[in-house]
Amino acid sequence: MQFSEILSTLPTIDHLAAIELFTADEMTARIENKPGSAGSVRVYHALFQEFGEISRAAAEKGLRIYAEHTTDAIAFPGKHPNIDRLLALGTDVSQAEAPQTLSVKLILA
Repeated sequence: MQFSEILSTLPTIDHLAAIELFTADEMTARIENKPGSAGSVRVYHALFQEFGEISRAAAEKGLRIYAEHTTDAIAFPGKHPNIDRLLALGTDVSQAEAPQTLSVKLILA
């Protein structure tokens, strides 16, 4: 399946302005619900609903959801930062600085 097909099956995010991601108490990312990043908000929101955090298992599922974009992110590191974040969590690559999990804060619209 293509990302757009999978995305249409995920819960809506009309009630969200953004999602903030944290390691410990430090915000590491804010993804705005706006054109160009709304799909990522929808993916991260769905993962948070299912897993309660962005863990390795959540990251692995997220990489499957991103479908063809995951392949592009692997080929072009830095092009898709929201996918790169999941790659750092969901792969066996040894990255001492990579967090084990990310906590999520939903910012309501």
